[in-house]
Amino acid sequence: MSKKPTLAVVGATGAVGTVMLELLTEREDVWGEIRLIASARSAGKKLMVRGEEVTVQAIAPEVFDGVDVALFDVPDEISAQWAPIAAVRGAIAVDNSGAFRMDPEVPLVVPEVNAEDAKLRPKGIISNPNCTTLSMIVVVGALHRKYGVAELIVSSYQAASGAGQAGIDALQDQIKLVAGTQVGSKPGDSREVITDLGPFPAPLALNVVPWAGSLKNDGYTSEELKVRNESRKILGIADLKVTATCVRVPVITTHSLTVVARFDNPVDVNAARESLRNSEGIVVVDDPENLQFPTPADVVGTDPTWVGRIRASLDDPNTLTFFVCGDNLRKGAALNTAQIAELVAKEFN
Repeated sequence: MSKKPTLAVVGATGAVGTVMLELLTEREDVWGEIRLIASARSAGKKLMVRGEEVTVQAIAPEVFDGVDVALFDVPDEISAQWAPIAAVRGAIAVDNSGAFRMDPEVPLVVPEVNAEDAKLRPKGIISNPNCTTLSMIVVVGALHRKYGVAELIVSSYQAASGAGQAGIDALQDQIKLVAGTQVGSKPGDSREVITDLGPFPAPLALNVVPWAGSLKNDGYTSEELKVRNESRKILGIADLKVTATCVRVPVITTHSLTVVARFDNPVDVNAARESLRNSEGIVVVDDPENLQFPTPADVVGTDPTWVGRIRASLDDPNTLTFFVCGDNLRKGAALNTAQIAELVAKEFN
């Protein structure tokens, strides 16, 4: 009987790290020793994982000795520094940050879409996509296998938690300020009440903000370009046409997107719907006559990608429009990283 691989969780005390520990407890036990690693100020803390109390270790090169797989749930600059060190010490690093996503020598993996790419890792590092891309790409990937995707036009409706704890705190504070008021009845009145915008460029409570990320070339934001570039890499289509508009909405957790997808081949909407029902990691809720479709309030805290409002184009037989929802802290972050790690764990059996 082969020995189970050793796993390290870097950033175990953070928001995504906390979800990761929950997932490791809930999912199939494929790991032997699990080491919890964080900054020096968190060293010595005791956290529960798989029913056992584990002491957090301070990050240092030697903590990776004997580790087979290291999960990184930390900011870009920490991953950029430490993931290569973990790889040199013999671990396969699975990184949840943006540090390596566009590195041509680092695969960008979604197990339901391109699991085979996980073995192509000359640097010993595998990257996890951005949460916005992950909220749609499982559905897009399933349809691509059947019809061949040619173009995506995407509008996202992104939760406050995508901006971290600061985003959650800002939205909750703003909701308290506007509750019971007449805010929204005249231009600019919300800005009079909400003076602390937090990480957002405009009030988010009782509002939508067509901006997520930082300004990049040609008026696009960093989030919009991530959707474009990451979709191309995951699907293996370097010239895939992708246009994204990212919008922040007053939801705590779970990103949603409207996707207009044009394919190389004609699409039968009923066959497409049935194909999605039979695809791994997807739940179809699509009954317009009874007003059944996914919303963030239904999806939060769940693992699959949910899809509904699946419609054939009225003008183009090769085009579908659909609405997807995915918990940006689970499948959008911790879960996909855990799934990648489990793919790698099979190599040790």
